Amino acid sequence: MSVRVRFLPDDVTVNAEVGEALLDVAERAGVFIPTGCLMGSCHACTVELEDGDTIRACISAVPPGSEEWIINVFSDPTW
Repeated sequence: MSVRVRFLPDDVTVNAEVGEALLDVAERAGVFIPTGCLMGSCHACTVELEDGDTIRACISAVPPGSEEWIINVFSDPTW
């Protein structure tokens, strides 16, 4: 099943498969998400979902059950 993943604030949309790693989807879309440890511990890759929840992109995948997943990528100047 395909899910539209929309990256804000640049408003870039790409189709992804359920279970596909979020960092892979972002890279394919040309969206840079900073990373550090790639294990979720350092929080460098924290992004915000449309509902205000935050996730770590390095350990997240496209979830089932929705047609569109909106990700707000914000930059942390320390990374």
